[in-house]
Amino acid sequence: MKISVIGAGYAGLVTGVSFAEISHNVTVLDIDALRIDMLKSGRSPLYENGLEEMLQKQLAKGNISFTTEYDDAIPQAEVIILAVGTPSNEDGTCNLSAIKAAAHGIGAHLTRHDTIIVTKSTVPVGTNQSIKEWIKDSLSVPVQFSIASNPEFLREGSALHDTFHGDRIVIGTECDQTATKLEEMVKPFNIPILHTSVESAEMIKYASNAFLATKISFINEIATLCEKTGGNIEDVAKGMGMDHRIGPHFLQAGIGYGGSCFPKDTNALVQLAGNVEHPFELLKSVITVNTQQQKRLITKAKTHFQSLRDKKAGILGLSFKPNTDDMREAASIEIINELLAYGVEVTVFDPAAMTNARSILGNAVKYGEHCLDAIEDQDMLFIVTEWEEYKVLRLRTIAGLMNNAAIFDGRNCFTLEEANEAPVDYYSIGRPTVLNVSNSVKK
Repeated sequence: MKISVIGAGYAGLVTGVSFAEISHNVTVLDIDALRIDMLKSGRSPLYENGLEEMLQKQLAKGNISFTTEYDDAIPQAEVIILAVGTPSNEDGTCNLSAIKAAAHGIGAHLTRHDTIIVTKSTVPVGTNQSIKEWIKDSLSVPVQFSIASNPEFLREGSALHDTFHGDRIVIGTECDQTATKLEEMVKPFNIPILHTSVESAEMIKYASNAFLATKISFINEIATLCEKTGGNIEDVAKGMGMDHRIGPHFLQAGIGYGGSCFPKDTNALVQLAGNVEHPFELLKSVITVNTQQQKRLITKAKTHFQSLRDKKAGILGLSFKPNTDDMREAASIEIINELLAYGVEVTVFDPAAMTNARSILGNAVKYGEHCLDAIEDQDMLFIVTEWEEYKVLRLRTIAGLMNNAAIFDGRNCFTLEEANEAPVDYYSIGRPTVLNVSNSVKK
């Protein structure tokens, strides 16, 4: 099948390469000429496990091509997939300007009858109907086309795995003929398919992300209660997760969710609910809890040191989660900005996100070339992203490199048993604090 994907960002590139992998003929369109040139040379602009290798493989086979021109991507396509960005506006609503521009571009170049326009971008309920009208308004010749919604459920860091081993593929359409053709398109993935209306498919994406965000904020609230009552959140989460009605996923206490999806989608769903006069109080609380959670390590550090001014802090982990370079809505940004405001000298390190960090943080921080650079001679260490290379470090080794071994672990990377055996003051989330250094000083 001849498929065109508009947008070579995260969802678009993974989608395009994956469809090429199952032998479709794919053209990926993006207005960023530098990005397109990079992709033509077989280099991925995204840090995603296995993506560059699959890209190079499909380029060699001739299954995928890249362009900046609508003339190259639209006229012959049987299916056109919209995968452009839909960032948040300042008021939390979804910015559809890129979607609208792409729809106008499609309409102006659409010449083939029965083309299917599929929206993979996350958009508010009702957007696909707007897309249909935008395309109609831009048609240069009278052609028939159909619309569909096919939301993506990819986790950054494991997007290719999720594409080929996902839980479900949701296809929202207005007619059975469109649904049948799209089912044929995705059939090689061998993943269960759910057919719905267009509006239901749009809502499934928002509802799924909002529910997962709710689980994260809930377990973080329980973690705070554990800290105040002497419980251990890891035991509590394990006991909860053994109930098959709850399950163990997304019950890892930490410093909140981030990334390009959960913050944007929870805010957009609250706005959508407000537009139909339904105050979504539960989700508002989820967002509030998450905002507060990102500052919990700073609160612990202020309590420990009393004054943070002129202290030195190391930050391990900048991306919002491991195995990605994405820093959108990352907790690290909030933590670093708070530390800087208190007069702390900050040194940062991340295995993948250093380039993005420089564009966001500029010269406000020091950049390590290795994780040890963010540990040596520091007064405090913040573990913000649970990269595996941090977990293999030993707390006793870390303590020996620091000025003051005060560690604030926002992802519970180390066991309390190891903390109790090391010369550290160790703060984590939802677990008892270990004060080996402070207590020894007091003695």
